[in-house]
Amino acid sequence: MPEAAQGAVKTFLLDSLGVGIAGAGAPLTANVRQAALAWAGAGDANVWGQGSYRTSAANAAFINGFQIHCQEFDCVHEPAVVHPMATILAALMATCDRERGVTGTELGAAIAAAVDVATGLGVAAQTPLKFFRPATAGIFGATLGVARLRGLSESEARNALGYALSFAAGTMQAHTEGKPALPVQIANAARSAVMACDLAAAGMEAAQDSLEGPFGYLALFEDGFDVAPVVASLGTVFRIAEVSHKPFPTGRAAQGGIVLAKQAKAAGIRPEEISSITLTAPPIIKRLVGRPAQAGMTASYARLCYQYSGALTLIDGHVGLKDFTPEALARADVAALGAKIAVIDDGQTNPAAFTPQVLRVELTSGAAREFSIESLLGAPANPLSAAQNEAKFRECCAFGFGRGREDIEAAMSAAVADLENLEDAGRLSRLASGIME
Repeated sequence: MPEAAQGAVKTFLLDSLGVGIAGAGAPLTANVRQAALAWAGAGDANVWGQGSYRTSAANAAFINGFQIHCQEFDCVHEPAVVHPMATILAALMATCDRERGVTGTELGAAIAAAVDVATGLGVAAQTPLKFFRPATAGIFGATLGVARLRGLSESEARNALGYALSFAAGTMQAHTEGKPALPVQIANAARSAVMACDLAAAGMEAAQDSLEGPFGYLALFEDGFDVAPVVASLGTVFRIAEVSHKPFPTGRAAQGGIVLAKQAKAAGIRPEEISSITLTAPPIIKRLVGRPAQAGMTASYARLCYQYSGALTLIDGHVGLKDFTPEALARADVAALGAKIAVIDDGQTNPAAFTPQVLRVELTSGAAREFSIESLLGAPANPLSAAQNEAKFRECCAFGFGRGREDIEAAMSAAVADLENLEDAGRLSRLASGIME
């Protein structure tokens, strides 16, 4: 693997572990854990963050997958519209826990290969999202990643993919309504990847042409696609290096507008002098976060609502993990300013374009100010700095553990930085569960 891809594996491995730990502090995680306890008892795999315990690999993949995505803080491949690491890392780390002896080099290679598959399916798509691609494409990447770690044969891996097709699920209805079923779809994909490989390893046959068959993934889940360029790129293009950080715990489609709102606040614009705001952006932005703010809205809904995150940023100057409590969501000042925000479709034909974006602020004085961006913060063209990555990781750990754990943070950072020499990749999962070795 080229150096840039190796560096990206380490960067997004640490980021995703931190985000997964942070998910332990999300209120609905307790509900998910309670439900999952009825599905399996003790086992070999670790659940991350505060109140951690050990359960089956499939169960741990489910819970950790939910935790990685439940606060919309996990990384994303923008052209594919896929959050690859949520499904993939949850499944791979559960496998490292169960298999034992998986090295850091093997984990890193499996991450890169799995991301190539999951994001490659998204890049091949030529039409807008109809199903929730992070889950429906993610399960295939996660399944092949687990198959690689377990050393399954080619025929076994093909059977595992057949079961991934049988298990594939996830609709955009949960996104449209802003329901926590969205991260549950990620969780189900992570668990199903583990189960698919278990079935294949047990000698169960499955559909063989799971991706390009007449009733395979692409024909069923995408209205238009072209896989030829993606297949040709395998082994030369490493898509882990194309992945973007999320600097804010919101839907990625809201994050350009948040940066623009920060620019407007830094320019001295005060909320009380604003008469109206328009965010003009590609169609996917309006579709994903152009929804109206509502009284009594949930955190899941608000994370996908630019009227909330944009107004909050213009008032407070930031959006963080602590800004989605019932008290924060009930703020009258944020609601009043949010009602002045409109998201406008700029008419682009690229269904996966996130930029350019323009924020126009009309003032009560009659004047107007405009702010624009050409790439999202955290994207490969505009990456977070090392200091920003570290700050996010530490914020996530403190939120998930309920307090600062400098010992855990330092040990995880050191282990990931030296991933190629890590003899037992399962150590990362144990650290993420709060076990200091």
